[in-house]
Amino acid sequence: MKVKSKSKKINKAWLNDHVTDPWVQLAHREGYRARAAYKLKEIDETLGLVKPGHVVVDLGSTPGAWSQYLRRRLSPGGAAVGELDGAIIALDLLPMEPIEGVQFLQGDFREDEMLARLEAAMGGRRANLVVSDMAPNLSGIASADAARITHLIELAVEFARQHLHPDGALVAKVFHGGGYDEQVRLFKTHFRIVKPIKPKASRDRSSETFLVGIGLKPLQ
Repeated sequence: MKVKSKSKKINKAWLNDHVTDPWVQLAHREGYRARAAYKLKEIDETLGLVKPGHVVVDLGSTPGAWSQYLRRRLSPGGAAVGELDGAIIALDLLPMEPIEGVQFLQGDFREDEMLARLEAAMGGRRANLVVSDMAPNLSGIASADAARITHLIELAVEFARQHLHPDGALVAKVFHGGGYDEQVRLFKTHFRIVKPIKPKASRDRSSETFLVGIGLKPLQ
């Protein structure tokens, strides 16, 4: 019974934090599905990653806040609907409510069949930007979780290596802890510029941060 009571307290505290979170409130007012939109917004405004005419791939897109932000950035008027100057292809294991102008594919990024569908959707075009908010289901076992996170980062980097424009960029969510240094080294191996960013919209107590790699290094 004590465990159950503690769990209820934790859930109640999280819910209270969530409801009173200024980023959650701002997302609600501005029509974003999640506060995560402001993480990508800060990264983009800091580094100038999204430009008219860009082809953008959004990995781990559900519920769609990043795709919503990208869609508005590629709209000449910054609108959530209407004209779109560029292309956005989103992918996730989970379903995602439609976003006008965004092509969504549901499936497992780790499977060859899904990767082939994503490549087909790109139609032979190189991506100018790949964003990855992918995260595994965590087990609570540090070593196992670190390995799962690193594996997803490796997949995102490999996808960028094969499908990114030479001057393009990759934004990927990572976590401080086991495997972080290895993930930074991986980025530095493949990108000319590597920047870690902890957006203001990320919770202070979260180990979440983002690695940005800009400009592919030539293969050795």
